[in-house]
Amino acid sequence: MGRTTLLRRFALGALAGLLLGLAGCNTVHGFGEDMSHLGNSISSHADK
Repeated sequence: MGRTTLLRRFALGALAGLLLGLAGCNTVHGFGEDMSHLGNSISSHADK
């Protein structure tokens, strides 16, 4: 498999993951809230 083919597959997979993630949150605002919640959760576990 060539480097270009591998890069295209990676880019397509990343795009598909992003679209599925945004569809799951319904809005970009919801996505931002989810990321904020995730960051707070990671911070609180790191403090323990």
